[in-house]
Amino acid sequence: MAPSAVNKKDDGPSQDFDLEKTADEAKSLLEKIIKDVGEKSATRQLIFGSASGWLTGFVMMKLGKAAAFTLGSGIIALQLANSSGYVKINWDKLTRGVEKIAEKVEDSTADKKKGLMNKVGRYVDQKLDKAEDILRKKEKKAKRWFNRISRDEDEFVFEEIHVFLTCYAIGLVLGISCGIVVR
Repeated sequence: MAPSAVNKKDDGPSQDFDLEKTADEAKSLLEKIIKDVGEKSATRQLIFGSASGWLTGFVMMKLGKAAAFTLGSGIIALQLANSSGYVKINWDKLTRGVEKIAEKVEDSTADKKKGLMNKVGRYVDQKLDKAEDILRKKEKKAKRWFNRISRDEDEFVFEEIHVFLTCYAIGLVLGISCGIVVR
């Protein structure tokens, strides 16, 4: 008896994944979290910043170690299988295939280099024109910004969020160092 085809009914319009919308939502959520954290007391910011930074660094190091172990184990296992005779690698064919692919990539990129350089040039020109227009329109803001950066006019103004950011950076470094040391 042949299996019958299953007909699926559409429950509604298909929802496509919109990367731009998701990025905007993530950005607004992150800004809201940072704003909320910036309004908390310095002690809470210190604790939250240090803990979240340490956790981020520790997890990052553990995932990195796991990925390196997996990749290295795979390479060693393939080499052991090759030397034991379970797998036979035709090195000449592999080399020829890699050379053909390299030639194709080189040919395709050589044609695109000129177009890419033109695109980059146009993009940079557009951005420079836009920056020039902004500076002309808002010269006062630009001067204030420049003076703030060069510290001619204003000195650094300490804000509450700086406690969190500093503690996060310190916690991140500590988490990475603990991830290296802890096995």
